[in-house]
Parts: sequence; structure tokens; C-alpha cells
Amino acid sequence: MEHVAFFRNVNQGQRGHPSTSGLLAAFADAGCTGAVAFQSNGTVVFTSHDAAGVLPDVRAALTARSGVDREVFAMPLPRVAALVDAHAAAPDAAHRELTLHAGGVIDIDDPAVIDEAAHRRCRFVEAGDGWAVTANERDRESNATPVVERLTGRPATSRGLPTLIRLVDRFAT
Repeated sequence: MEHVAFFRNVNQGQRGHPSTSGLLAAFADAGCTGAVAFQSNGTVVFTSHDAAGVLPDVRAALTARSGVDREVFAMPLPRVAALVDAHAAAPDAAHRELTLHAGGVIDIDDPAVIDEAAHRRCRFVEAGDGWAVTANERDRESNATPVVERLTGRPATSRGLPTLIRLVDRFAT
């Protein structure tokens, strides 16, 4: 099955960040040949029957190759496509983002969660185990990562819905 890996805080090619070739080599080292980078923000499409099992090996290989340790999350490509389908037609689609995290399910109806999101100018739209979709109040803002990290106490990473639409158009069709 195809999956999408989302590395936290990766800007391929910039000083202090892994290169695209290093990122893809880490997947090959972990037994995932044929991984494809999407953009330069640490988003990689790869095939595996056990994504959760292979990600620690990918992370260790990347750390060994680059000296950079970055959290990585994954979601099956069909699930990413389903979320894109569910949110792409929303009037505020350009303001939405998907955040992946290791903090379980966020109760988006909890008043403390609503307040924390509002404090950072966003709101939760949908959530599941290890992911959330948020909508930012302003253009070109990305506020979900710090909100989710504060709420869960765990690392998180986000990608904007427009980016995910392009990813799905390229890989899921």
C-alpha cells in the first residue's frame, strides 16, 4: 500500500536539513525502494505493508546519514485522498491543513481545545487517531502544529490542504 510520510521540520537542501537524496536513501536503507519526494518539505510517498514498522528504521537511517534526527509520521495515501475529498470543496479550503501527531485523538469539542485553537487563530474541523484537520483564520498562516503540540505535549507536523490536493492529484490518480 502507498503511504505518505510527513517529516517534521524538514526543508530539503537548506543548511542543517537533510538533502532529498539523503531522505530517499534513508527509505532505501529501510527497505523501501522507489520512494518519491514531493516538494521539498519532507513529504515522501512510499510503498510498504507495514508503514508504522518501517518508519523507525527510516528515521534511524536518516539520522545516521545526515546527523539530523527528525520525527516522521505516515498516513495511507488513500486516507489522505479521502481527507482531501472531504475538505477540498469547503469555502475555506485554502486555509485548511492536516496535522499529524503522536498524541492520540484530540477531543475537538472540548472547550479547552477550542480556546487553545482560537488563541492561535484557528479552529479544529475534524480529528482522528494521530491527525487533525484545522482551518486558519487568515491567508498564508499555519497555526495547527503549535496548537496540537501544546495540546498533546508531543511533536506534530502539518501540510496545507492545497499542498495535499497537489499530492493527491499526482499520486492517487
